[in-house]
Amino acid sequence: MFAVGLLALISCNGNSEKKEAMSMTGAYTMLSQSVNDGKKDTTYTSLQQLKIYTDDFMMYANVNPKDSVSSFGVGTYSITADSVIENVLYNAGDTSASDDPVKFTLVIEKTAKGYKQVIPEITSGTTKMKLTEDYETAGTGAKSPLDGAWKQVKNYTVKGKDTVVNKLTQYKTYYAGHFIFGHTYTDSTKKLHTGMGYGTFEMNGNNKVKESVTASTYSDIQGKNFDIDIALNGADEFMQTITGANGEKDVEIYQRMKK
Repeated sequence: MFAVGLLALISCNGNSEKKEAMSMTGAYTMLSQSVNDGKKDTTYTSLQQLKIYTDDFMMYANVNPKDSVSSFGVGTYSITADSVIENVLYNAGDTSASDDPVKFTLVIEKTAKGYKQVIPEITSGTTKMKLTEDYETAGTGAKSPLDGAWKQVKNYTVKGKDTVVNKLTQYKTYYAGHFIFGHTYTDSTKKLHTGMGYGTFEMNGNNKVKESVTASTYSDIQGKNFDIDIALNGADEFMQTITGANGEKDVEIYQRMKK
């Protein structure tokens, strides 16, 4: 009887001490980035980067304030023990982009401010590096019908009676009161360019959103607020319209990304 009772007690204690499944959902601001090339550590603190994890997707975007060179990536993720496996479906940086899926395994350590992620091995040319990034929690508990990852399917500008279709690849993620957009486009010389922006947002009903841009490739929108009209088409599509002071309308249509 004593042995059975002791076994039951141990079993109960063991269950109570099991670790809860790690959750990454939220928005995070990067505090520092360290690169180890096998010989030395180099730490950077000037890069502006935001990372968002929704329930199923992740997106990051960054910009170097010194030269406005930027990059972003978007994809799915899964969690195994203390690791996050990211499957980046599209990534771009400066004048290059790729839609070939790339997997990264991140070792995650939760911290008082947020978390630390380590990618033990990244190859750049012939050099193998270890990448460490520290993040601070920035998200809020706010919920909205826009929460999730989206891919733009149409973009056009209305100028009076004229409509101009804009060709670009763009992704956008909303979650925890924050947003990220990232896009690529080619100019008249066929040269590819990368642009991004991130910041905070709040809904005003179901048909208006106010976005405040914290950082961006484009200095003319950084630090600015934008009042955007939203038209939801069910749960998986929406149209956003920004009307300029001259009456010009920029219209973007998005569809929800799904695993």
